[in-house]
Amino acid sequence: MNGLIALVGSGEYLSVMNDVDSYLLDSLNLNGRKPRVVCLPTAAGQEGDGSVNRWSNMGIEHFSTLGADVNALKIINRESANDPKWEPFLENADLIYFSGGDPGYLYETMNGSRAWNAAKRAWERGAIYAGCSAGAMILAHQIPRFRLTGTVEGFGIVPAKFIVPHFDAIPAMFRPIAMALLGQLKNDDRMIGVDENTALIGKPGGEWTVMGRSKAHIFTREGEQVYESGQTITLG
Repeated sequence: MNGLIALVGSGEYLSVMNDVDSYLLDSLNLNGRKPRVVCLPTAAGQEGDGSVNRWSNMGIEHFSTLGADVNALKIINRESANDPKWEPFLENADLIYFSGGDPGYLYETMNGSRAWNAAKRAWERGAIYAGCSAGAMILAHQIPRFRLTGTVEGFGIVPAKFIVPHFDAIPAMFRPIAMALLGQLKNDDRMIGVDENTALIGKPGGEWTVMGRSKAHIFTREGEQVYESGQTITLG
């Protein structure tokens, strides 16, 4: 990925994230052309049409208000992820946004699909990846399964073993699981926690900036470092 990556803890398509999403759109060098945004409700693909349509409509309304040309693609399962009709939308996008849902299902649906490969072509030329909750979690090396046991493979694009969204609002029943993930970190591993209504924005190997209402948390075997909105982090 040669463009920015936004790891969003929560708040996709809500006005609380207007400043963050405006920053992402403003970072594009489009010579006056409207940015092309693609919204993907894939992580909610098992939740039915009501949920898929809600995320799609929210994405269209949100980014249209911010001045973009927006399409929400109904990529909700492996069959639709391999439908060639979506490829032009993805490979020509300037920003591709994955909203929340089930991260394991999102990874399984997209991994190796025609849709993912088309999106990769956009990211290689500098398009932005934005992922909220499940959309952020899949970029780590491993994806925690909070409602089940263990972890599953992630894309490993961000230098983190785990990415945990909603970090400041994890229900009490899941906190022991989140803390148990720390025990799986090896010497060079890290876990990233992103609070709600907050984003961590940057590129692998470079500087990342915390934006939004709250904080980002970086855990290693040595302990935790907390970064406020506006502060930068280097993730090697």
